[in-house]
Amino acid sequence: MRVRKSRHYLLGILLMLVVGFAVWSRRGRQPPKEPIDLHLLEIRCFNEDAGNGNLLGIQPYMVPADYASEERFYRKLDGYFAEARKSGFIADKTVVVLPEYLSVWLVVAGEKQSVYRARTINDATAILIVSNLLSFLRWLPFAKALERAKCALFQMKAKSMAAIYQRAFSRLASEYRVTIVAGSLFLANPRVTDGVLVAGRGPLYNVSVVYGPDGRALTPLVRKAFPTEEELRYVSAGPVEEIPVFQTPAGRLGVLICADSWYPQAYRVLKEKGVDIIAVPSFLYPEGGWEEKWRGYSGARPPDDVGSGDVQGMKEGEAWTKYALPGRISESGARAGINVFLRGDLWDLGSDGQAIAVTGGRTCRCPRVDGAAIINLWLNAAPAARQKQDVGGER
Repeated sequence: MRVRKSRHYLLGILLMLVVGFAVWSRRGRQPPKEPIDLHLLEIRCFNEDAGNGNLLGIQPYMVPADYASEERFYRKLDGYFAEARKSGFIADKTVVVLPEYLSVWLVVAGEKQSVYRARTINDATAILIVSNLLSFLRWLPFAKALERAKCALFQMKAKSMAAIYQRAFSRLASEYRVTIVAGSLFLANPRVTDGVLVAGRGPLYNVSVVYGPDGRALTPLVRKAFPTEEELRYVSAGPVEEIPVFQTPAGRLGVLICADSWYPQAYRVLKEKGVDIIAVPSFLYPEGGWEEKWRGYSGARPPDDVGSGDVQGMKEGEAWTKYALPGRISESGARAGINVFLRGDLWDLGSDGQAIAVTGGRTCRCPRVDGAAIINLWLNAAPAARQKQDVGGER
């Protein structure tokens, strides 16, 4: 009899713990109420409007609370678009370029407020896992990566991330009637079906979607071909030969996600496909990284033209100028390009980077600021007439 009572007592305690955990995991998930701050510190424009369109780079300044809900995420980005339109940078041939990793942090959408208030990214991740423990444990066995926990988290949230990303950027593109290179995010086996981005099951990719002025996602997806060593622990590489070119009102657009812009192979692919303009969405951390010594290539063998004395011999920002878009755009035949970086106060990660535009062999720089920046480049010339070769942008 005593054994039976003890069992009932233990089961009762276990039930109370389960109920208590369930209540705790669901509480505190309402979005923060603090106002959205654009923290916009710099607006720069290069060239005059010649009617040929423009590359409009937006470097948002993001904080964790901006990702708490779809509406907050949309409103933050809409604020920058509205400022660009107020400055006269939104037209029918505008291509808006947003940074890499901009939407990666949608992984925390709909989570407990303690995730957004966490001091470090590790603390935020721990809360995210514990408050979604059963779902996380269901996904963990399917995470085939060196960093299984991180892989499982993004696979667990892939469908909701894709849905928020799709609705937010489709809405922005159609409302402002512009083409958008919508930064990047990590998604499991993503695809575009009937103009809509969806996620599936399988390996993660660092992907960017281009949206047309009608709000539809163009095909194919842009998959990062040269993930960094850190990313390769949970992200798969896309084939470099599949980097697409999209037909836009401003010309044929190529997108190189961050490190892809450091490799000659990527520019050769774009040249074969007849690129006119290039967008480079990037993310660099920690804070102050732009002025640190350059540590060289990461994740893949460096190109043969990299000087042995440059590694640890020049600053990170100098290396971006020499070996990324400004130094390699001529290899593609493109007439202009723009490189933007994600800025913000995202837990303890930090961020850095200087927006750069390249036109007619000239490099134009937006000042580095600890905040958001908008950089507009009016295109001097109309796109050259080219034979259609493997062009993206199918509907």
